[in-house]
Amino acid sequence: MRGVRQVGVYAPLLRLDCAAASRALKFSGLAGRRDGYRAVAGWDEDAITLAVEAARGGLADPDALIFASTSAPFFERLQASLIVDALGLPRETRSRDVSGSRRCAVSALLDGLLGRGTTVVAAGERRPGRPGAASHLAHGDGGAAAWVGDNAPARFLGWASLSHDLIDIYASREHPEPYAAEERFTKESASIEILAPTIRRALDSAGLSESDIHHAAVHEPTAGMWREISRATKITAPNHANEVTTKLGDLGAAHALFAFALAAGRAKIGERILLAGFGSGCDALVFEISGPMPGAEQAEATLNEGVVLSDYVRFLSLNGALELDWGVRSEFEQKAQATVLDRYGRDVIGFVGGRDGAGNVQFPKSRIPVRPDANGPEPMQDVRLADGRARIVSVTADRLNYTPDPPFWFGLAQFDNGARVMMEFTDADVRGFSVGDPVAMRLRIKSHDRRRGMRNYFWKAAPARRPALGG
Repeated sequence: MRGVRQVGVYAPLLRLDCAAASRALKFSGLAGRRDGYRAVAGWDEDAITLAVEAARGGLADPDALIFASTSAPFFERLQASLIVDALGLPRETRSRDVSGSRRCAVSALLDGLLGRGTTVVAAGERRPGRPGAASHLAHGDGGAAAWVGDNAPARFLGWASLSHDLIDIYASREHPEPYAAEERFTKESASIEILAPTIRRALDSAGLSESDIHHAAVHEPTAGMWREISRATKITAPNHANEVTTKLGDLGAAHALFAFALAAGRAKIGERILLAGFGSGCDALVFEISGPMPGAEQAEATLNEGVVLSDYVRFLSLNGALELDWGVRSEFEQKAQATVLDRYGRDVIGFVGGRDGAGNVQFPKSRIPVRPDANGPEPMQDVRLADGRARIVSVTADRLNYTPDPPFWFGLAQFDNGARVMMEFTDADVRGFSVGDPVAMRLRIKSHDRRRGMRNYFWKAAPARRPALGG
């Protein structure tokens, strides 16, 4: 009776209008993708923050957490441990990172299904790209998560795996931008040699025929391949991964899980879903829906919200493909000491404040409360502010202070529990921020020490509600 118990998804606020980007590239003949949108991460988002946002609000205290990404910022630092702290999970939670191919999240999900206990797989991607490359507009930034356990509404029926070193795309330390093989070669080889036979074996494992599949969440190596895969497997179900590609772009390791969340929300009780991850082979899994899937409604909403971005130069800057000279105000060191992170890191990354003996909540914690009548040290009870709601009580838009995406928004946030914290604001829409606006907390990059390749994370206040896409 093991299966997927809950799902979660997240996409950045900005959605690049691919038609506008193609017009900007028209002179070169490298127009690339000409329709739909591409989710664009802010300067303060990366694979870690995207995965954290997707995994928030999940089942309490899983036995294990697995972080899946092909664009993780560190390769000599376990990012899953950082995510454990960001989600406020016990440090006894087992943690590990997986990478190496776009199917790493589905592979981790399969390992959890074949094991015991509760496992959360959190995937996040923000892949670099070179302007003019087809992947630069085809790829998107986003995250997805899935919780594995017993008595799940998506019951696990069968599976199959295939390892095949098909180099349709690769990235290396010497060439971090993805390098793609010829598209026709990829389509012919991937559908016939890898995806179709693995899917057929997964159906055999589940004791089902192709007509028993009602929904597909199949990550296609290149857009538009489902027709060939459907013809080869005789599965006529809609592939919800196509809609994710149109609205957000190819989300890499997070793509199949995002599509599965979308399919699980649309499936009726008794219907079956095919989930397949692709990359250096394939993992194909079959599920049957036995009840409502927690978190699935979030996938539908995420596809249809956001702010349209039509400024191609701003996109290049946010994506790291264009380095602007920000002047002398940007020339300062942002190094964080490992000793400080070790001492206070869990409270910072988890946004944990303290409640004193009189019931007042403050951040950061201190031996002596900031309460005016406090006259000595007091014990403080941990209070997690990351999940709290707040309102803006003061706000400033600063165009002199350096930020990679001006203006620099900051001010005071008043939490419902009484805490008042000076914070940076992020994800401003065309209206900006105003006093009284409700805000929610988002984990973001606080500072980036590019000289040493170090990132520091903290929480910022973002609008509690997002606008409808194009609204």
